Amino acid sequence: MFTDYAKIVIKSGNGGNGAATFRREKYVAAGGPDGGDGGKGGSVYFVVDKDMNTLLDFRYKKIFKAENGQNGSGNNCYGKKGEDLYIGVPQGTIVRDSVTGRVLADLSEENQKELVLPGGRGGKGNVHFATSTRQAPRFSQDGEKGQEKEIILELKLLADVGLIGFPNVGKSTFLSRVTSAKPKIADYHFTTIIPNLGVVKSLYGDSFVIADIPGIIEGASTGVGLGIQFLRHIERTRLLLHVVDVSGAEGRNPVQDVKTINEELKSYSEKLATRKQILVANKVDVMQNQDLLKQLQTLAKEQDLELFTISAVTGEGIDALMNRVTEMLKQLPKEELIEVEEKMVYTLEDKNEFTITKEGEEYYIEGPAIERLMGRINIGDNESMHYFTKVIKQLGIEEELLKKGVKEGDTVKFLEWEFEWYR
Repeated sequence: MFTDYAKIVIKSGNGGNGAATFRREKYVAAGGPDGGDGGKGGSVYFVVDKDMNTLLDFRYKKIFKAENGQNGSGNNCYGKKGEDLYIGVPQGTIVRDSVTGRVLADLSEENQKELVLPGGRGGKGNVHFATSTRQAPRFSQDGEKGQEKEIILELKLLADVGLIGFPNVGKSTFLSRVTSAKPKIADYHFTTIIPNLGVVKSLYGDSFVIADIPGIIEGASTGVGLGIQFLRHIERTRLLLHVVDVSGAEGRNPVQDVKTINEELKSYSEKLATRKQILVANKVDVMQNQDLLKQLQTLAKEQDLELFTISAVTGEGIDALMNRVTEMLKQLPKEELIEVEEKMVYTLEDKNEFTITKEGEEYYIEGPAIERLMGRINIGDNESMHYFTKVIKQLGIEEELLKKGVKEGDTVKFLEWEFEWYR
């Protein structure tokens, strides 16, 4: 079974909490703080697995979690780092955020590895907060929570040349003749239900990968038939061989077929509409109406397209076509078809990661920055609260509250913690 789409949930590990402990040694009067840091949570990576060629494994396992970091302990002992999680995917897989549609990784190279979710940072032990005036800090930092994200995996075939065209025009037969691929072929529509790959070796020793993309029909770009499921595979190719049936055996009009398929490509992607194309008039050995071929020749001249006439069954014209394809591939550069947006690594000092809403005389402050901040605060410790007031100024929270009209005596809630505002 070929599976080229999957939706899964990934979660990076939580950072371990820092320890708030003190030395207790015989004959040492004031031991001082010795709380160790928590371990960093495991990160989630995606790696190219050369032994995988489908996303079938992700149909049965949907949730993937990295290991949490361990808490710190006394005697300056650091918590163990959580194990990173490496998820293997086939070459050509795109990792996409299911909510925003943002591309997180494009795994198109051999042995490629991409960090998708970083693990939470470990919290600092109280040994870090000792100063000349604060010699016995009774607070530490909690570790950051790991991130959780629902993602979409899409597999796009890595082929140099793509065969496109309506069902039953002879693409699979053509592929079986020019490569060692053995697609199932029968005399009915949609006989090909998965993309087939084959390697072509030219007379000059060059080789390239060619893919038989299953039949595309009118409305494919909107999901009709197998639709977008197969259109996505064409994005990776550098050259398209547009195969049409000029035999007239099924009453098809090759000119209309070409226009229809190209409209579907344009509707799906503007880049595909400009992808280099060669028209391939197939089944000339059983052609019943020469006018169909003449009409196709006229269209090729109008659209400045090269046209080759072949018979996939007898092999007529195939050598000339393959020689031309080899020449063109030498001139066509490989494109980066996917632009991966820069990943954001969160830190405590990131601004604009909070929201302030007002209900009556109460202000509610939420967001990732607040979750990280409150995880590091010991409300029962005065020195920790001093750190809290300093950070809310750094983040711009105090300034935003004043802009929204907060006044002395109003209630300000940071998640589940409630404070009375005063200056």
